Amino acid sequence: MHRRPSKITIITAGSTVVTAAAAVGVVALWPATAPGVSTADSLTAGSASSAQQAGADLRLGGSDALASQVLFSRTQSVLRRQQSLAVAAQLAAARRAAARRRAEFLAAAAARQAAEQAQQAAQQKAQQQSQPTPAPSTSPAPSPSSAPAPAPAGSPQQIAMGMLGSYGWSSSQFSCLDSLWNQESGWNVYASNPSSGAYGIPQALPGSKMSSAGADWQTDAATQIRWGLGYIQGTYGSPCGAWAHEQADGWY
Repeated sequence: MHRRPSKITIITAGSTVVTAAAAVGVVALWPATAPGVSTADSLTAGSASSAQQAGADLRLGGSDALASQVLFSRTQSVLRRQQSLAVAAQLAAARRAAARRRAEFLAAAAARQAAEQAQQAAQQKAQQQSQPTPAPSTSPAPSPSSAPAPAPAGSPQQIAMGMLGSYGWSSSQFSCLDSLWNQESGWNVYASNPSSGAYGIPQALPGSKMSSAGADWQTDAATQIRWGLGYIQGTYGSPCGAWAHEQADGWY
């Protein structure tokens, strides 16, 4: 007869099976080790390898951080330089625009000034043309005596200086006469104005009016001066009076 196993035996056998199964499972799950290497050695080697890998990762992380910092610094430097160049370009553009506006302003001012001057000249010309020319004396040049004294010889200026006394003027009137006829004709006997037809030293208009002082009015300085002094005396009273009118109105 076979005896039924006791409960203790069954429990012990089951524990053995479970223990064996657990051992087999551990062996199956644990990575295979190299021949002749114990499980403890395998654990030690794995820990060392993990430590080495962690150290490598740590070193790699430090290098990456340094490289990133250098790249960031260079990027910031490039950005700052680009900003500086942009600001310089804006300043240069502003200066060019200001110079262009100044040139336009000066050109406009010059154009306005030229237009104003042209308008003033046109107004003065129209005013001169609208004013009647004083009628010159048609009679021979008057003199204190019944007959004029002989004309002195010399240059036209010397002749005129010698004639002043016969018209009741002092030598102080000569400076006005000199300025007047120097501006009108430059004391040129043959001076002719092509636009108006005025002729001679006194710029008689027309020149044929001087024939009342002599037939040689076209070529003789004394004849022209005699007529001119008579015209000044009859119209303005003195050479200085004629010169004042010339300065004010541009003609006498």
